[in-house]
Amino acid sequence: MGQSGMTEYYKECLEKGLEFQDFVTDILLNEISISLSTYSSKKYQLKGENKQGVEIKFDDKYNDTGNIYIEISEKSNPSNYNYVSSGIYRNDNTWLYIIGNYSILFIFGKSILKGMHKSKKYREVEISTSKGFLIPKIDAEKYAIKIIYI
Repeated sequence: MGQSGMTEYYKECLEKGLEFQDFVTDILLNEISISLSTYSSKKYQLKGENKQGVEIKFDDKYNDTGNIYIEISEKSNPSNYNYVSSGIYRNDNTWLYIIGNYSILFIFGKSILKGMHKSKKYREVEISTSKGFLIPKIDAEKYAIKIIYI
């Protein structure tokens, strides 16, 4: 989709997400010696965010809600009729899912998150451009492979 089809809100969220991705890339290298090779072209991003199969998501509401939001589908514009699979259901090389904010990072296996969603134990939510489910802090701490406090 070209830039003209994106709403200002979507562009703002995209920029916040890219900045956070850069932040996490530095943290991963400094804290656990993982170096990511991020794909920047649309062609290569169809494979995944990076060569290593690590998805990075910014959850700027975590501190307020105490829940991690795990996306399952999205649309770039609220006026689009259909959602497309995204997040944990995007068909790419992702196997590791990192979500958090500038204070905390939760690292999950993608398969664990899919299992959590399929359990129907967690509340599903929908906003104008995204669908997902909420994982309370206590469960995020229980099921995360690793937690990095910043």
